[in-house]
Amino acid sequence: MSRPSVANSGRVKLFGHRPFLLYLGARTCTELAIQMAVVAVGWHVYALTGSAFDLGMIGLVQFLPMAVLVFVAGHAADRYTRQHVMQLCQLVEAGTAAFLAWGAFSGWLTVPQIFVAVALFGIASAFESPAEAALLPNVAPEGMLQRATAVSTGGFQAAMISGPAVGGVAYAISPALPFAMMAVFWFLAAALNGAIKVRGAVAAKEPPTFEALFAGVKFVRSNPAILGTISLDLFAVLLGGATALLPIYARDILHTGPWGLGVLRAAPAAGALLMTVFLAHFPIGRRVGMRMFQAVMIFGAATVVFALSRSVLLSLIALGVAGAADTISVVIRISLVQLATPDAMRGRVGAVNYLFINASNQLGEFESGMAAALLGAMPAAVLGGLGTIVVALLWMRLFPALRDVERLE
Repeated sequence: MSRPSVANSGRVKLFGHRPFLLYLGARTCTELAIQMAVVAVGWHVYALTGSAFDLGMIGLVQFLPMAVLVFVAGHAADRYTRQHVMQLCQLVEAGTAAFLAWGAFSGWLTVPQIFVAVALFGIASAFESPAEAALLPNVAPEGMLQRATAVSTGGFQAAMISGPAVGGVAYAISPALPFAMMAVFWFLAAALNGAIKVRGAVAAKEPPTFEALFAGVKFVRSNPAILGTISLDLFAVLLGGATALLPIYARDILHTGPWGLGVLRAAPAAGALLMTVFLAHFPIGRRVGMRMFQAVMIFGAATVVFALSRSVLLSLIALGVAGAADTISVVIRISLVQLATPDAMRGRVGAVNYLFINASNQLGEFESGMAAALLGAMPAAVLGGLGTIVVALLWMRLFPALRDVERLE
């Protein structure tokens, strides 16, 4: 009888591990709810006001409480049971979504009420995300963090692809329906997290002093590999945010219309999902630091190809490659940061990482928009892609410890 391959045995071990399956289900349910919220909240606000300014305010209202509370949230993830922190946040989100469903169904929901709900989502997300990131090493089978990260990222990408479509169809049936579905998904995520039993309970019980709250920042600054990893992601996303220009490309350059915009937006997530499937079967075994830099440079090159393309097919391929390359970088970055961080510090380090990611996404869209307004969409996207490559090359010299990381497990 032939022996099972290493890849097959690893896959069986991962998908037979109950804590990880519960974690994966909870994370996927949460992301589905978030992606449905992006569609339902934005559409409802615009239907009530017709104001582009109010649409822009949605992101600001959600981001500000996250930015203010993120370090407190990181300390909470290290001080309390992480799955219970996530469960509480998801119950708050579910209750808020149920309020929105009730208001939309009854017809009394106003824009200020929606903004209050969005702010509550932001507060809950600020506490939920560091706890979620810190919990992953505890639910992954021993020695399988890279595979677990890839599969978890795959669930995230699948939700990013399907969530907006489901939310849009549900809203077309009834404005209250997507909010009600969000409540169900968050309640389900809370139930799944409540069932998780993990090894390696959090040991740190430091009081919330100023030094304890910002210990994650101090730890990141003192660890060149982690600092290089997080800052590389910050500047790569900041410069390579061509997806913010997709409406311009769809209408004015590729001449495809709204359907083309939808397909273009789905392309990076589709490429990312395919790459997560590959990495779940074939983890990166060696020279992982160099592989991360190479993936960032491929991301930049794919952005340049997309920027110069006037073919819908070539643009889709370039965006798919960019999504796949970004996934390689994300899986290595998350795994490296988690493995290099003591369990008692993972929440606070995760908070620093979370703040960098949100800042890079928000500022990256702003940078791309401003550059496009000054230079035009195509030159702005080309310069962004080239800038990403330059940053990767520069970071290879500035952070040789990161470049020389050999293995993750």
